[in-house]
Amino acid sequence: MILAILQARLSSSRLPGKVLLPLAGAPMLLRQIERVARAQRIDQIVVATSIEPSDDRLAQAVEAAGLAVHRGPLDNVLARFIGALEAWPADHVVRLTGDCPLIDPGVIDQTIALHLAKAADYTHNRYDPSGYPKGQDVEVISADALQRTAREDHGPEAREHVTWAVRNAPSRYRIARLDPSVDEGEVRWTVDTADDYEFVRQIYDGLYPANAAFSSDDVRSLVRARPELVTFGGERRL
Repeated sequence: MILAILQARLSSSRLPGKVLLPLAGAPMLLRQIERVARAQRIDQIVVATSIEPSDDRLAQAVEAAGLAVHRGPLDNVLARFIGALEAWPADHVVRLTGDCPLIDPGVIDQTIALHLAKAADYTHNRYDPSGYPKGQDVEVISADALQRTAREDHGPEAREHVTWAVRNAPSRYRIARLDPSVDEGEVRWTVDTADDYEFVRQIYDGLYPANAAFSSDDVRSLVRARPELVTFGGERRL
C-alpha cells in the first residue's frame, strides 16, 4: 500500500493562498493532484493541512473535489503525516508539497520503484542544488521509518520538514537516491513567488488546453520555443 501525502496550507509567507491560485480554470492544488493521480504506483492521495481556520477554505476545496483531507497542527507537519498514516494505513508514504503543479507522475513512479527495489527506508530525487528540477521533488519513506522519526526526533527541523532527521542519518536508515540523466537541480519549477506562479500559469495556458496530461518534455519544449521564459523572473527555468 502506497500512500501519497500532499502537504499544503494557505498561510505561505511569500505568496499567501498560492495553492488555490487558478491554473487552467481550477485551483493550483487540484491541478497538481490531477498529475499525481496519474502515477501508477500510488494507491491513495491525502491532502494534509492544518486545523487552523485559515485553512478551512483549502480543506473545503479539496473535499468538494471528492478528495481526502487530514487536518493537524499547523506547526508540526510531521504530526500531520502521522495522523494521515493512522487514518489511511500504508506500507510506504510518498511525501509531496502543494506548490509543485509541474510534478511528473513518471518520476514519482520511478522514485517509488527504486525505493522498493532497494528495500530503502527513505528515497529521494534531489539534494539541493542537484537532481531533478525544484518542483519535481519526490520523497518516499517507509511507514516504519516515518513512525520511528516521529517517536525519536523532536527537533523543530524534524517537525517542519518531516523527513529531515531520516535523510540526515545514513547510519540509522537505508537511503536511496534517484538521479536524473541530466542534472537539472538549479531549474526552478516550484511556486514560491509571484514570478514562479506567472511562469507556471503560462506553462498551463500554453499546454493544458491541448493536452491536460502534458509531460515534462512538453514543458521543456515550450520554454525553448519562448526565450522570454528561459530565465523568467531571473530564475533558471530550463
